[in-house]
Amino acid sequence: MVEGRARGTTPELASRLKSLRLLVFDVDGTLTDGGIVLDGGDGEWKRFDVRDGAGIKLAQAAGLEVAFLSGRSAPATARRARELGVARVAQGACQKGEAFAALLAGAGVAAEEAAYMGDDLLDLPALRRAGAAACPADAHPAVRAEVDYVCTDPGGRGAAREWIDLVLTAQGKMDGLLRAYP
Repeated sequence: MVEGRARGTTPELASRLKSLRLLVFDVDGTLTDGGIVLDGGDGEWKRFDVRDGAGIKLAQAAGLEVAFLSGRSAPATARRARELGVARVAQGACQKGEAFAALLAGAGVAAEEAAYMGDDLLDLPALRRAGAAACPADAHPAVRAEVDYVCTDPGGRGAAREWIDLVLTAQGKMDGLLRAYP
């Protein structure tokens, strides 16, 4: 396991990151801070980090596909996916290993060509199947112990962007993307 930005990646992890074609993200606790605000009626609110969204757009611009995999079903998740152009979204998926496998099959991607980022015990089956696995800094200790990379940033506060930047750097795509911002 590698922790945080300052430590970079191991040669073995960098090699696996080079072959990734699909990045799959848990939502609550990974793309959000895990908080769910209920409005007293049937609505709920989630907070998504704009840096994570920008990272998702960079990954897509670099030719990577992105998918969301959530144990909950929420209109806010579907809306965020639409806003970011994320076509593959699995919600209400309590069996995340099976749902991850279904996303891979739908995308025509082998497990070693896919990464998964999650933060809690429900994510372990998908994390274990992925070619590369990451978690936010504030993930459950059991998750932190099993992933390849533990981000410096917490869920919903830039962790997804940190992971995406690491993948894009390992694939040699980050410098080309940065040239778009002279």
